[in-house]
Amino acid sequence: MTAGFAETGPGGPDRPGPQPPRVDRPVPPPPAPTSSWPVPGFGTGSLPPVPPPVSRPRRRSPVLAVVVGLLALLLIIQTAFLIVLERQLSAANHKIDTLGAAADKRYANLDGRTRTLEQQAAKSLDATAVAQAVLPSVFKMIVAEGTATAFAIGTTTTGTDLLTNYHVVEGMWKRGERTATIEHDNQRFPVEVVRIDPESDLALLHAAEKFPRITPSTATVVPGTPVVAIGAPKGYEQSVSSGLVSALRTDIPGDAGKAYIQFDAAINPGNSGGPLVNAQKQVIGVVRANLLGEGLNIAIPISVACRSFSGIC
Repeated sequence: MTAGFAETGPGGPDRPGPQPPRVDRPVPPPPAPTSSWPVPGFGTGSLPPVPPPVSRPRRRSPVLAVVVGLLALLLIIQTAFLIVLERQLSAANHKIDTLGAAADKRYANLDGRTRTLEQQAAKSLDATAVAQAVLPSVFKMIVAEGTATAFAIGTTTTGTDLLTNYHVVEGMWKRGERTATIEHDNQRFPVEVVRIDPESDLALLHAAEKFPRITPSTATVVPGTPVVAIGAPKGYEQSVSSGLVSALRTDIPGDAGKAYIQFDAAINPGNSGGPLVNAQKQVIGVVRANLLGEGLNIAIPISVACRSFSGIC
């Protein structure tokens, strides 16, 4: 035997020794857990559990706060502006109402003064001014029986309508004649007798030429109104006389019930058919004749002519 080595047994150094016989025994179950590991929601691996992320509150942008503030400020300013504007409009409307009432009052006073001046002017008739305005519209009328007067009136746009008395053209009308002659400043013009109203002693003439026309008055005629009579007494054309309205009559002998204007301006044969004019240069009547005596002359109201011949007024 070599020193330094121990014996390894009967099997030699590389052989295992005899093994005890194996006995199959049941394996004991694992011990029950004694703690809360693993934590629910986490794995059971070898790495430690990772905690869930913590949600941090989001910080609002300071720009948004500034914008909101500016919008709120703008709304406040706009509201204040609208309130101020409404007050200003209310004040302006009140001022307009006040000024309108004052203006209406001034206009009413002015209208009253105008009427007063017109009445005063009517009482102080300027015969010269009236004659100058009216004479271009007044003509001497020539018929077989003599001379009379006619004057231009109406609204026709073709030629000119004229008025005269029916008794001036009665003879020619009954003879079947319709054409007569009018004269002004030695100029003669033919006229046609187009309509007659024997009951009112009126006749409507028409000339192809255009002449200045006298405006008919729509005012009520009252006694004391200054008037001018223009005509061709005894053939002397462009004769002017002035006077007053003496009365309004409906009791003329032979014409009872018919309305007439009585006036005292001088007239003579030949004035028939001429205009009786007021201070406003408007015709108020058609001179008919001197039927009552000296200074007792009558004229047919122009309103009668307007009814007899529609369209001339």
